[in-house]
Amino acid sequence: MKKLKLLILFLFLSASVFAQKYYTKTGTTEFRASVKAFEPVAARNNSTSAVLDSKTGNIAALLFINAFHFKVGLMQEHFNENYMDANKFPKATFRGKIETFNFSEILDVKEYPIKGILTVRDEKKEINTTGKFTKQGDKLKLEATFSVKPEDFNIKIPKIVSKKIAGTIHVTIDYEFIEKK
Repeated sequence: MKKLKLLILFLFLSASVFAQKYYTKTGTTEFRASVKAFEPVAARNNSTSAVLDSKTGNIAALLFINAFHFKVGLMQEHFNENYMDANKFPKATFRGKIETFNFSEILDVKEYPIKGILTVRDEKKEINTTGKFTKQGDKLKLEATFSVKPEDFNIKIPKIVSKKIAGTIHVTIDYEFIEKK
């Protein structure tokens, strides 16, 4: 009888720990590197995967570079081949922590600082931003923005197009997490 109680307690605790994970495979990551008077430099990736541990605040995201879509096909080709070397560096990752994260505090909308490391082209950049979390039924939504520079990731912009691409790239994320069951 004692073993049965311990087994039930173990299963209950295991389930509650496991239920603390949220994930998405359809997160949206966008970036803008536009300069006024020139064609917009912007792309969207609708297949970012991310995992959030609501108990610890740890968060990780992965996206494939060639999943970014531009309005202009030639721009997408240049992005993948000339700037990002997508064949050599096919993915970007983020690993970080949501500071002072308390899942139970999110009744409607709550903001938390997020710190972590963004890796693009095997180059690492520390990111500090604020994430806006919203509970929507059994889903948890995260919205955040941050900025990076091409040189942060050893991306060379040829002089001939340097005036058409902003020196600062604005990144926006929009992830809708569902509970991992």
